[in-house]
Amino acid sequence: MKHTVTLTITSLLSILLFSLHWADEVARGMEPGTVSAAGGLLILAVWLCGTLVLAERRSGLVILLIGSILASGVPVLHMQGAGLVGGRIAANSSGALFWVWTLIALGANGMLSFILSACALWGLRRGQPTTPRA
Repeated sequence: MKHTVTLTITSLLSILLFSLHWADEVARGMEPGTVSAAGGLLILAVWLCGTLVLAERRSGLVILLIGSILASGVPVLHMQGAGLVGGRIAANSSGALFWVWTLIALGANGMLSFILSACALWGLRRGQPTTPRA
């Protein structure tokens, strides 16, 4: 499989996992579901553009690299301190498994996307095409 196809798939999966995780947090009342969420929507829109429109360009790869770094950092931010989100989520609460699973899947997928986008950027730097020839 070509690396650009894999990068597109992993980036889209990260976007899906991030949006599911965010929606779960809004539903639990951990995040406000107000107009202030427009910043998050803007981030998702730019990330989608980088994935679907600009994936073959340096600017798209930089967007994917930044998105993958952010995706990898979400589990680290949420699992610091006393338990999940500083103890605000009980381990036996309804939906806790889904919430934690999206964190773990998002982190692992973000790390893979980071590696793939960094390799693609390195290939551009060395003058290689983003799509390897078979």
